Amino acid sequence: MTNAPNRPSSPKAGGVFIAIGSIGGAVIAGRFGEPVIGFLIGLAAGIAISVYLWLKK
Repeated sequence: MTNAPNRPSSPKAGGVFIAIGSIGGAVIAGRFGEPVIGFLIGLAAGIAISVYLWLKK
């Protein structure tokens, strides 16, 4: 029997943080009357978390 080929580590699902951050930020900030600012802050936070997961080994 042969061994299975070496596979790289399993990929991380970082895109979910971008989606949740964008939508969550817009919803939360929308309660204060500023959904666009909340969307942008949530988007930036989601991208930061995704990049962190991408770079982390």
